[in-house]
Amino acid sequence: MRWSHLSAGADDGSLPDRAASAAPPLPLALPGATVRTFDTPGFAGMTFYEIRAKSLINRVPGASRVPFEWTVNPYRGCSHACTYCLSGDTPILLADGSARRLAELRPGDSVMGTMGAGPHRRYVPTTVLDHWATSKPAFRVTLADGTRLVSSGDHRFLTDRGWRYVSPAEPHHPALAIGDLMFGVGHLAEPPKESPDYQAGFLCGLVRGDAAGRVAREGDAWIRADGYLDDVSLPDALRWPELPSGEWYRGFLAGAFGAAGRAERLAIVFRSTDRVYLRWITEALTHLGLTSRTPVPCHADRPGRVETGRDLWSALRFRHLTGALNAPLDASGVGVRADRRLAVTDIEDLGLTLPLFDISTGTGDFIADGVVSHNCFARGTHKYLDLDPGHDFDSRIVVKVNAGELIRRELADSRWSGAPIAMGTNVDVYQRAEGRYQLMPEILAALRDHANPFSILTKGTLILRDLELLRQAAEVTRVSLAFSVGFIDERVWRSAEPGTPSPRRRLDALRRLTDAGFPVGVLLAPILPGLTDTEESIDETVAAVAAAGATSVTPIPLHLRPGAREWYATWLAREHPTLVPRHRELFARGAYSPRAYQDEVSARVRMAARRHGLHRPTPAQFRDLPAPETPAAQIDQLTLL
Repeated sequence: MRWSHLSAGADDGSLPDRAASAAPPLPLALPGATVRTFDTPGFAGMTFYEIRAKSLINRVPGASRVPFEWTVNPYRGCSHACTYCLSGDTPILLADGSARRLAELRPGDSVMGTMGAGPHRRYVPTTVLDHWATSKPAFRVTLADGTRLVSSGDHRFLTDRGWRYVSPAEPHHPALAIGDLMFGVGHLAEPPKESPDYQAGFLCGLVRGDAAGRVAREGDAWIRADGYLDDVSLPDALRWPELPSGEWYRGFLAGAFGAAGRAERLAIVFRSTDRVYLRWITEALTHLGLTSRTPVPCHADRPGRVETGRDLWSALRFRHLTGALNAPLDASGVGVRADRRLAVTDIEDLGLTLPLFDISTGTGDFIADGVVSHNCFARGTHKYLDLDPGHDFDSRIVVKVNAGELIRRELADSRWSGAPIAMGTNVDVYQRAEGRYQLMPEILAALRDHANPFSILTKGTLILRDLELLRQAAEVTRVSLAFSVGFIDERVWRSAEPGTPSPRRRLDALRRLTDAGFPVGVLLAPILPGLTDTEESIDETVAAVAAAGATSVTPIPLHLRPGAREWYATWLAREHPTLVPRHRELFARGAYSPRAYQDEVSARVRMAARRHGLHRPTPAQFRDLPAPETPAAQIDQLTLL
């Protein structure tokens, strides 16, 4: 997303009445914004930064799990003042082959770096010496394999022409160019999600491999399996599936590694006396895009052997895709190579000054999302604007005042494909600020006039203001609507979502939309542990949304990524201190609660939906777009906030 440093003038007629100029410190990314406060009680303590953006329709990053490709967000930050939001970072390759987000690195961490020059450059472990944040003009570099890297102009990448600056300030500095080949291993794969298919595959690979092995193993894999048996029937898991999914293959290989695999330098090697078992391993590796060979076939008197390619790309891809435990990587001395998949295809000036993270290492470089680089990568969400993801997200709102003219121009562009556009996927387009700025009528009119399909997810009753425009759009294109109603407990609402319409007002709006002929899905999101996850609370909420005419209900348990986690923890300790130990237990391992808890909550919602006549949709069905492979419980909470 990009903004211009030029903002609308204070007297250009674009501002609603009762607006007064304000002069708090400007975020570093918005030095030219027009700053406003309003003297109405609903906006007390809030600051609005009015900008003239360069673009409005934004492509979702390829690594994202959300089931849509294009979004429109006329606001940045949210006046709903909810207690949860989102942030994310660039993955950095650690010395043991795992990955960690750049913002989470600390001095003393062991990462992968390089030493040498030219054909003699080699990967070596190195240590993070320092870690800090800085703010600089930002650029986005896109590679042939889809990797997108946001960095400063003076950031250097290692290419086939040597170190190149993204956009050098000094004329004598060599600049990165389209077609340059970067050095590295390519995009780091996303880790698996512990879905039921993954768990079943893991148990199958582990137990069958153990049965065919000559020496029984013990270790973390069996501890992991014990946890999976709470959710998956062992007899069912041991059956070979007729149509295995990608998640099953990932789990199967992780389990097989725990029973019959080991790391030999860069290769992963499996040994077994069971020919069928080894054939399944080969099939799973092929499905994940990994080459394999069978140097030792099975014989009656000795086990057979299957092994992966002996290259760093294969070694990392196996570990990252499968989530196999106890597979340390020894890549010291492996040669660093350029790759056609890492050819530079685009270099874009974002027109923003962004807060960027920087680290220094013992080798002076590190591996960022698979490429050899120095310094500075961008952090996600509100921190792009030099605003914190907590209070600032609620009280300092960026407004793209030229949203209407932008979307008309972009929809009319001959290069625009007419793809579906999702709204409400980052912050709510019908938040309180929309009542003041009224950007959505122009956006909806443009989408109607171009017959461009779109979806809206909201918790704002202000959507009823635009009901006639929605009707008109639905006559010429596909319009999908969904409401976020996580609970109907008024006390929880006042505490957790104080700036949103009350649950009862949302239900009334839902009824009016369904009466107007729109099929409206409801996301029970987020479901809050200890507050709204009980059978009574869920049943009461599902009954209410069913009575309001919802066509479906999808549960999304709370998840807490960095930034949101700290903000939510502060709120929880203040409002519900007795629940703090429970949340520490649930989120001890990361942003998501354990699969067993998510499945339990989903089962409660599913049973309540059946009782009240609502079927359970496929994930994100309300958007009328292809569903992702992830189960409903893993839908990104980003879409709500």
